[in-house]
Amino acid sequence: MSVPLDDRDGRRRCRDCGQWKPLDDFCANSRRPSGRGSYCKPCFNVRSKASYAKRVEERQGRAVRPLRQIPEGHRFCADCGTVKPEREFAGNRADSSGYATYCKPCHNARGRESKQRLYGGTREYHLRRRYGIGQQDVDELLREQGGVCAVCGDPDPEHVDHDHRTGWVRGILCFNCNGGLGQFRDSPARLARAITYLRGTTWQRLLIHPGVYQMRSPARGRRPPSPRS
Repeated sequence: MSVPLDDRDGRRRCRDCGQWKPLDDFCANSRRPSGRGSYCKPCFNVRSKASYAKRVEERQGRAVRPLRQIPEGHRFCADCGTVKPEREFAGNRADSSGYATYCKPCHNARGRESKQRLYGGTREYHLRRRYGIGQQDVDELLREQGGVCAVCGDPDPEHVDHDHRTGWVRGILCFNCNGGLGQFRDSPARLARAITYLRGTTWQRLLIHPGVYQMRSPARGRRPPSPRS
């Protein structure tokens, strides 16, 4: 088998850039004795893209957009058309790069648009996704409660309360009552002990005459009330 004149010690000269490079840096070509083509991989890619652009222009009458040069550590956002650092893109495990296609402002804007288009707003999306009900169901449940918090009776509650074990919605509560149940871990035993504690430690007003009250000491009080109370 004859060795091509341009091969020297496992190296070849690229016909485009003229550089001597290892054979592994050349594209595969089964018609050559060495199994490698005449152009190095970077030059071959340039030729391939130029050939593709020429074919598209001849067949479709349009020019191919040149390849965008993006610095390392940056990404191009197709929505706003700008190149930004990768830290300005949301994370995406499904993408090989680990980042989303759009920058964070564009990503958030697309999310809001989708929620508005599919659910009619962010609150409806939140209710459907977390509780499996819509705003219409919340309004109906609130009407059944008389328009007040199911625990304290304050008007216009906005928070949906649900059983954390089953996921079933229980009622509509105000911010404080909803947070209070969460702090007590939805435990009737803890709430009962809290009630017992308050009854045994809270100073009570005892009516001794119309309009006259006397403070009654709690059964387990350990210190006098604060002068500022």
